[in-house]
Amino acid sequence: MNRTTISLIAAATALAAVTGFASLTAPDGTASAGDRTPARLPVERTSLLCPAPSNSELAETRYTSFTPPAAKDSGAQSGETEADSAELKPSAAALAVPDASEKEDGKKADKAGKGGAKQPADKAVVALKEPGKPVSAEANGGEAPALVGTATGRLAPGWTAQQTTTVGAGGARGVLGVNCTAPDTDFWLPGASLAESRQDYVHLTNPDDSGAVADIELYGKDGALKTTLTDGIPVPAGSSVPVLLSTLTADKAEDVTVHVTTSTGRVGAVVRAAEDGTGSDWLSAAADPSGSAVLPGIPADATSVQLVAFAPGDADADLKVQLAGATGTITPAGHETLHVKSGMTATVDLADVTRGEAGSLILSPAEKGRRTPVVAALRVVRGKGAKKEIAFIPAAAPVGPRASVADNRAKGSVLSLTAPGAAAEVKVTASAGTGGGSQVVKTYKIKAGTTLAVTPPVPAGLKGSYALTVETVSGGPVHASRTLELAKDGIPMFTVQTLPDDRGMVAVPDARQDLSVLDD
Repeated sequence: MNRTTISLIAAATALAAVTGFASLTAPDGTASAGDRTPARLPVERTSLLCPAPSNSELAETRYTSFTPPAAKDSGAQSGETEADSAELKPSAAALAVPDASEKEDGKKADKAGKGGAKQPADKAVVALKEPGKPVSAEANGGEAPALVGTATGRLAPGWTAQQTTTVGAGGARGVLGVNCTAPDTDFWLPGASLAESRQDYVHLTNPDDSGAVADIELYGKDGALKTTLTDGIPVPAGSSVPVLLSTLTADKAEDVTVHVTTSTGRVGAVVRAAEDGTGSDWLSAAADPSGSAVLPGIPADATSVQLVAFAPGDADADLKVQLAGATGTITPAGHETLHVKSGMTATVDLADVTRGEAGSLILSPAEKGRRTPVVAALRVVRGKGAKKEIAFIPAAAPVGPRASVADNRAKGSVLSLTAPGAAAEVKVTASAGTGGGSQVVKTYKIKAGTTLAVTPPVPAGLKGSYALTVETVSGGPVHASRTLELAKDGIPMFTVQTLPDDRGMVAVPDARQDLSVLDD
């Protein structure tokens, strides 16, 4: 038996930097010494996917790309290098399904959204040049494609992109905002609907050079809905496929949870929801199933709030429902707890729960020691009568060390910060604008069990839009969201994006540690 000693550190470090995950294991299955004291290094490659915005000819879309500057002690390279790149390019196919308001045509659209949209050129729509300075681009009309992109070098850690679309009239009118998503193999999207008044499409986008196959499961109040699919949905390399949810099942359900997985490859998955007479917006994936959940940033003037929750495991979940407001945490009258049966979607109508004071919903185990995993989201309505608008707030992971959101305007942005446990302090940086201006930094303290809703700082001499970066300074975990209001004709059109940890830094093993392997 020959003994050969090799160093796996370089390979593991590269894997961690590209994928955000790596670990080393000794031959006997135990963790290496390096795992006990991992270094934290910036990622070197990040991918993002933006769904096709709309097929309404009235659509006006702005894409904004941003990477926060690296911290001095992050280990990131200083100065521009040839490896620095962050570009969003058109996917291989543009959205080619009818507008959500055109129901007759919508019924004729096939499940894969095939059509005669023009193939866009392989040219970057948005190209970021340096950290700390966002860039934007605009596209009007209904043929704007989905975008796929990759950031490398200094532009990879914390890279974020925002897609904001305004549709001023029609059944799909509203402000549709979405943080472009990272590709993955598993997404939970509670809050979709098969109601007659809704037209919901799940958009599947494949960033890779090989095809992917996605599976979609739908769960209503009585459990899994019978699907019309016999095979998975193919998503060609570099393409985006919109799927009308109502074509996937003959069953009827007002509220559903969508579960997207892949059997081959990886995709990005988001739902575009349009509701007759109420507006439209994107529903992003909720945080991974957990025994507790925080849904941050319900607007103070919300006229209707609906909670949708799902328990994906084998056990039922009993949840305590609380609202964290400006001064503390309360229990909504008549909705102290929520019972969620295993494999079934539960809904609660919380009406105007905020009553003039912005807040965040907190779900936790009703019984200590019984943490049954759930996923959750909120459907939020502002306005009344014919002047209503809809948005969604999925359960959000904590900000962690750092999180960013792009496309903030001089007016209309609200930043919500929630500390569900211990009190916390955060630093908020308003970047330079896309057209000029200089960054501004402000610190906020959040009391335990409260939500702090503030008008965020605006860059000095702002021109264009800007990005906000939230960094945890001290205390317990903080959950955050940004509300962007772009009112039109008396309609409070708005969208809400959460700010989960940007995962710009990853833990890698101690570079001093070698592993030994035995060869026969």
